[in-house]
Amino acid sequence: MKYILVTAFLAAATALSSAISAARAQTQPVPSVSSTTTYHTVKVDGLKIFYREAGPKDAPTILLLHGYPTSSRMFATLIPLLADRYHLVAPDYPGFGESDAPPATGFHYTFDHLAEIVDDFTQQLGLDSYVLYNNDYGGPIGMRLAVAHPERVKAIIVQNAVAHEEGLGSAWDIRKAFWKDRPAYEDKVIPGFTSLEGAKGRHLGSSPHPERYDPEAWEWEGAHLAQPGQRQIQSDLFYDYQTNVASYASWQQWLKRHHPPLLVLWGKYDPSFALAGAQAYKRDLPDAEVHMLDGGHFALDERVDEAATLIRAFLAKQKI
Repeated sequence: MKYILVTAFLAAATALSSAISAARAQTQPVPSVSSTTTYHTVKVDGLKIFYREAGPKDAPTILLLHGYPTSSRMFATLIPLLADRYHLVAPDYPGFGESDAPPATGFHYTFDHLAEIVDDFTQQLGLDSYVLYNNDYGGPIGMRLAVAHPERVKAIIVQNAVAHEEGLGSAWDIRKAFWKDRPAYEDKVIPGFTSLEGAKGRHLGSSPHPERYDPEAWEWEGAHLAQPGQRQIQSDLFYDYQTNVASYASWQQWLKRHHPPLLVLWGKYDPSFALAGAQAYKRDLPDAEVHMLDGGHFALDERVDEAATLIRAFLAKQKI
């Protein structure tokens, strides 16, 4: 009888302990690395440059370079998924996001100039080595940084950013005509770049799941592009995009010569860049990882979890 009572007591105590542990687990806050994200501005070449930052400052840095016409805001969902292991820094270029947008009459909106400012920004923050994450316009800016400072580049992540002619589909025919004859084609090209409908189309592309997209993304971009002076800013910058195409061959040679670890993530519903632009990187770096994602030009809209998983695995493989 005594044995039975002791056994029953121990069983009841174990059940009570388990219930208490379960209750504590339910009431304990879920840890969130998003709480490490901070928002800053810094003066660079006389301009206010806004940036997001997260993660341990002594961890490997990932420099997140946004596309058109968005800002560091495009990385808001990715940053918390990497900030436990990496130091994330995401600036807004002049003319974009929360950074200063000086009038085009007094500021040269070229990719060389934006890359120079981003370079000065990284030096001001003391970023002497980093993984580049290049999306869209971030591609030509990131490649200029890589060419200028190959010793700083630990790896490159390309997400729908072109460095080969194959990446420019038929939609680029009229854009190339704009570069040859700006006065004749500006009104045929630039309105689509600066309209709300254009912003929406860049996000949705041909995705079969438009319900997965937050309309605030393109509504925010449309409102930004409607600000005074933005049409001229974006027209000047896109007119200069031809310098990127002219640099493709030299960037390809740089990739072959320096052989950086390369991860390519490509949203296959992209209306701006052709799928062939993703596989073209393997000509330069045969061991590059290339992954097609069920997403659009901004693949993080639909596939941020998958992108974060692939990024973590890729960087771990490189011991970064």
